[in-house]
Amino acid sequence: MTAISPSFDVQSPWRDEFRATLALAWPLILTNVTMVLINSTDVFLLARLSPDALAASALGSGIVIAVLLIGIGVITAASPLIAAEIGRKAHSVRDVRRTVRQAFWASFAVCIPLWAILWFTGPFLVWAGQPAQLAQDTGLFVRALQWMILPTLGVVVLRSFMAALEKPNWAMAAGIAAVIVNAVVNYGLIFGHFGLPRLELVGAGIGSSLVALFQFLFLAAVVKRHRKFRRYHLFGRWWRADWPRFFTIWRLGFPIGLHMGFEAMVFAAAVFLMGYISTASVAAHAVAIQIASMTFMVPMGLGQAATVRVGLGFGKGDGDAIRRAGWTAYALGVGFMTAMAMVIWLFPATLAGFFLDPALAGNEEVLRLAVSFLLVAAVFQIVDGAQVVGTGMLRGIQDTTWPMLFAALGYWVIGIGFGCWLAFYRDWDGVGIWVGLAVGLGIVAGLVLARWLMRDRLGLLPLKH
Repeated sequence: MTAISPSFDVQSPWRDEFRATLALAWPLILTNVTMVLINSTDVFLLARLSPDALAASALGSGIVIAVLLIGIGVITAASPLIAAEIGRKAHSVRDVRRTVRQAFWASFAVCIPLWAILWFTGPFLVWAGQPAQLAQDTGLFVRALQWMILPTLGVVVLRSFMAALEKPNWAMAAGIAAVIVNAVVNYGLIFGHFGLPRLELVGAGIGSSLVALFQFLFLAAVVKRHRKFRRYHLFGRWWRADWPRFFTIWRLGFPIGLHMGFEAMVFAAAVFLMGYISTASVAAHAVAIQIASMTFMVPMGLGQAATVRVGLGFGKGDGDAIRRAGWTAYALGVGFMTAMAMVIWLFPATLAGFFLDPALAGNEEVLRLAVSFLLVAAVFQIVDGAQVVGTGMLRGIQDTTWPMLFAALGYWVIGIGFGCWLAFYRDWDGVGIWVGLAVGLGIVAGLVLARWLMRDRLGLLPLKH
């Protein structure tokens, strides 16, 4: 009896961490899945409008999401900050409220230049040599879609607040409701049903913007009325400045924003490069990236959970808690993506066929290309999961600058550089672009893991309280 007891005591904290991570992660994962489902619904609907509309939405969505993620990254700093504050003082209210308030301020600050940049998407694409009709359609779509940025940033702030309190279920509920509303509204605006005008591609952009506003209002109503959240009075005196906290959010969040921007823009650049190959390649990339994005939502949610769980240990100054939280999320994320790699490798045509109707003119070539892209996507599933969970672990200990530099090197110098060489100099076309992305993700995954392993030696851990 006495021989068994020490082993049980050693293992119990790992079991507890496993349960706590899953309890926090699964609503975050489902929330992330709803975000992809919204975009997947638009892909599904626009694929039934025309291949040209699908290509324009793929290019436009990639650009908007790439720019949006810079803003999301900035305000994502609120999550580890709130978690550390709760770790230091479990019932902190004032500091949590001030962090959330300044995250809203940061949302407004970052939104205006992003809107200005996106407004000129169409002329930029013409200047960059994209086909004239594709550039024009994409520009119109982006001008309708870009208004979703501000309410989306507000949603992210409230989601970060709820996640740091380890109560993410309401954010999940808002996401599920948004999927349903998006399907109805966009179906109506794209095809002219339910008494709505037929706006086709532009209707998809307007509908997505309205859905983002709906989701923010849903969460705002929850934090105003729910007893767990309303004691923080998040919207009370929101105009009061806290400049040190505001600049702390930017100090931690700007590298996260650049990191997320680098990652998203590398996929937007991939769409851009596909445009030089063929419109069918752009449409096939849109399908393949939707499938890869769906699986990515699981390790992304585990990375967000790791940020919170590691952040709580960081606030307590507990190195053992940091270690357990990080490795638990990492094992779950990499294990899941290994399983998904096998599924995509075995059933690429079945997965691509869900989005594409082979009977529609022009879709035969799109389906063939999508299958070839998915075979490469299957290979990079594992490293993609490893890099996003590893980055979330480092964010929990408020280490954001070096992961951003790793992303710049891996995604752009190696990923895009190698992909362009394969696509245009070795005649691999779109498959070459995808192979380059896979190699870049692998480099980032390795560098992030190495930094986590050296966290103590690099002085990244807090002194124990």
